Amino acid sequence: MPADLAVIGLGPYGLPLAQAAVAAGIPTVGYATGPESGSLSPAELRRMRSTGFRPGTDPAQLGRVRTAVICAPTPRGADGSPDLGQVEAAARALAGQLRPHTTVVLESPVLPGTTENFLRPLLERGSGLRAGRDFHLAYSPSRVDPGNRERTPAGAPRVIGGLTPACTESAAAFYGRLTDKVVRARGLREAETVQLLETNFRHVNIALVNEMAVLCHELGIDLWDVVRCAETKPFGFQAFRPGPGVGGHSVPQDLTGHASRGLRMVELAQQVNSRMPGYVVQRAAALLNEHGKSARGARVLLLGVTYKADIADQQNTPAHEIALRLMELGASVSYHDPLVPSWTLLDRPIPRADSLYEATSTADLTILLQPHRTYDLQGLSVKAQLLLDTRGVTPTGAAHRL
Repeated sequence: MPADLAVIGLGPYGLPLAQAAVAAGIPTVGYATGPESGSLSPAELRRMRSTGFRPGTDPAQLGRVRTAVICAPTPRGADGSPDLGQVEAAARALAGQLRPHTTVVLESPVLPGTTENFLRPLLERGSGLRAGRDFHLAYSPSRVDPGNRERTPAGAPRVIGGLTPACTESAAAFYGRLTDKVVRARGLREAETVQLLETNFRHVNIALVNEMAVLCHELGIDLWDVVRCAETKPFGFQAFRPGPGVGGHSVPQDLTGHASRGLRMVELAQQVNSRMPGYVVQRAAALLNEHGKSARGARVLLLGVTYKADIADQQNTPAHEIALRLMELGASVSYHDPLVPSWTLLDRPIPRADSLYEATSTADLTILLQPHRTYDLQGLSVKAQLLLDTRGVTPTGAAHRL
């Protein structure tokens, strides 16, 4: 059966989209743009294959679809802006196969203007076709929540902005097969900026609660109880919780270089969140000192080294910096993570604990970074000599919280 959809980029954005499309009965092919790191389990991938999903690396398969969605990752580049290398690779692969009347949608996180000023010329030059006349071009912010089994791409309203009204409607018709609600933006730039606002909203609010965590610790206030009470307010408040740092693929952007001024609040949020790994290490050293131990020579066990609970992705995980800073202090660092069979930092393998409870009971300090659902938090609290909970998920009084 010929495919209706090509998902280009099989990483954190592409695989969930392909999964939703396959579940909706849409014949789908996948095309990898580079080293991929998604959030689906091997079992989920096997189920997708069994229902017709066909991942591959042959660009020819891209010329036999009605809709092509580019979901290539855009990690932070050296200058802080999104690295469009994989988007460019995806565009070049697609352009050589692009046929008239195809709908092309970009879902990768990008700055406003990227779809029209970067993607469109690549597609037009490579295909000889014209966007808005020969093929449809649109942008839709990816709304993937990795590891969240309750919030799937099919359950999230989708925002669509096209180069022309006809482009918007063509893309909306496709996404209407995946979700019950499609929201039409005025155009490409508005849709691109929706993604920007959503990402910055998350980072700014996490920064606020991270700053409050530091302050409340100094004042002897239980921030976790404060948040628990505050989230009962039925309006004007959304609960965010502190943590050891912000990871993931969507990076905050302040629009510097794209407007007369940047977003000062986003810049400050980045500064606050980037300080959290160092704060975790500071708290760890202080806890060891309070219990008559020095960080130098201390055995420190890190639990959960991915950037988010219940996924294997390590993109921008704060665990990297925390481990490196601990080793700089002279600590002997090991880790446990059911989703990470091996872990290397600066070409140095980090010892992996085979027996979780034995490692917890023998470590001078255990730091919980990601509460994977397989962890018995009550049991870990009992076994650990000293436990620093950076996520506030252990029973009250069972551990030191961030």
